[in-house]
Amino acid sequence: MTQSEQTVESIALNEVEFCVVDLETTGGSSEFHAITEIGAVKYLGGHEIARYTTLVNPGCAIPAFITVFTGISDAMVANAPPIEQTLAPLLEFIGTSVLVAHNARFDIGFINAALLRADYEPLTNRVLDTVGLARRLVGAEVKNCKLSTLATSLNLRHQPCHRAINDVLATGDLLHYLIERAAGFGVFDLDDFAALAKIWAHPQASKLKLTVDLPRSPGVYLFVDGRGDVLYVGKATNIRARVRSYFGTGDTRRKIGSLLKLMQAVHYVATPDLLTAEVLELRIITKLRPRYNYVGTRAAKYCYVRLTLGEQWPRLMITNRVATGAMNANDIYLGPISTRAIARNVVDAIESVVPLRRCTVRMGRNYQPSQDSPMCSAAQLGLAQCPCSGTADPQIYAAEVQRVVSAMSGNEQEIIDKLTEKMQRHSQAQCFEEAGDVLARIEALQSVLRRTQTARELVDAGSFDFVVNPDAAGATNSAGQQISYQIVCGLLQSTHIDGAVFSPIAPPLGADFVQLLSRPRESAPAMPIDTEIIDEILCIARHIRASTGSTGR
Repeated sequence: MTQSEQTVESIALNEVEFCVVDLETTGGSSEFHAITEIGAVKYLGGHEIARYTTLVNPGCAIPAFITVFTGISDAMVANAPPIEQTLAPLLEFIGTSVLVAHNARFDIGFINAALLRADYEPLTNRVLDTVGLARRLVGAEVKNCKLSTLATSLNLRHQPCHRAINDVLATGDLLHYLIERAAGFGVFDLDDFAALAKIWAHPQASKLKLTVDLPRSPGVYLFVDGRGDVLYVGKATNIRARVRSYFGTGDTRRKIGSLLKLMQAVHYVATPDLLTAEVLELRIITKLRPRYNYVGTRAAKYCYVRLTLGEQWPRLMITNRVATGAMNANDIYLGPISTRAIARNVVDAIESVVPLRRCTVRMGRNYQPSQDSPMCSAAQLGLAQCPCSGTADPQIYAAEVQRVVSAMSGNEQEIIDKLTEKMQRHSQAQCFEEAGDVLARIEALQSVLRRTQTARELVDAGSFDFVVNPDAAGATNSAGQQISYQIVCGLLQSTHIDGAVFSPIAPPLGADFVQLLSRPRESAPAMPIDTEIIDEILCIARHIRASTGSTGR
């Protein structure tokens, strides 16, 4: 969980102690130039509560253009204390307050450089930069975001004049003006206010007010349009932080703009933990097919690698669905596989070691090749057998098929060893591109077999209770409650909080979300596993493995 998604309540802005700082210096580099003046004012609830200001002897001559710019001369700082004597009182004044500056990188950078040279630790206080906040909140209304421009354009009470305390007072005015503006976006606490500097200035920014009542806890969020249709479903460890991030620069997906334009409400289902949220998200997507989730998602792209044992001369093929009927009852499948490219690598991995036929002719039990049937190119190169031309030996072919059956059942080491030998030969011949292709096939085959085996083990485990290891991360939620789960054939049957069954409060959308979480499926999943539940099974397996190191009980 990132710091921005921690499930803690952020402090209200009117309860935050801000310390606005400003410096005057001999130049623009904290490495080569020195501080000549420090100004700092503390604010709480919009009122000034303390003030600190001092000139500083920089220990060097002040350049003439700096004197013209700031009005601070060598004579003025001749009897001022050196920076080393001002740091301790400055640190005591700042305390644990939130630091604020206009172009904070400059001012805080100079202070930290001075602290390090004097063998102090650098500041660890939270820092707000009014430049970024101003760009976000009033950037469209002003010529630029210089402090002087903002003070004039916004008619602030104090005007900056390149003296520390005057600039601090002007920055303080600006800070409180921006806080008032932020309230119009539903921003009333420190975390949300700090995040504004990273949020797009786009036409949908006014919809930030829809996030005001969202919880800072795990769960599922639903973007809903004006007709009440669900547009998008997501999960988060912190619902509020995640939804607000859609308005920020961190999410650059092209569909976000149109999604936010259509979105008129945000509903949520709070959960006690992330696993329950992930499972509920998957089930809601499967049930509702939101337009911004389902088109092009994993479930729509999933496919299988199929060995057609129902044919006299079995072959490997890639298919989007499991075939039905008595003739196909004995076919073997690997998957679901997330993309056809990975499935193609799996097929290539096996076929490059086992010479199965590669033609697509359907050959039933009574198939007879014609006398003039030509051999396919793969057979001519010795890479495959060609029963459609009548040149394949049934017994030899059957033995090769059994090798494939064994590999697809999890005994793939023979094929992996042969692929590894081939990869090493390519590397020794400096054919690195070909070696890379073989490596991709090895990794695809191992990954698909591992995922298939993991899912099969969890389904075969039947019903069991999974209690998070008390020593593991996530054993309890933010409220300190013990979390456990009832798993039935790889699917989440129920979540328990301190022994009691968790029952979600459904959003007002007319769908039975409670039933989604309490009755996932009427019957046990069949093998091969359906594309619509594989993600849930693998999600549960991932959480179990993270806690216990295994997928079973």
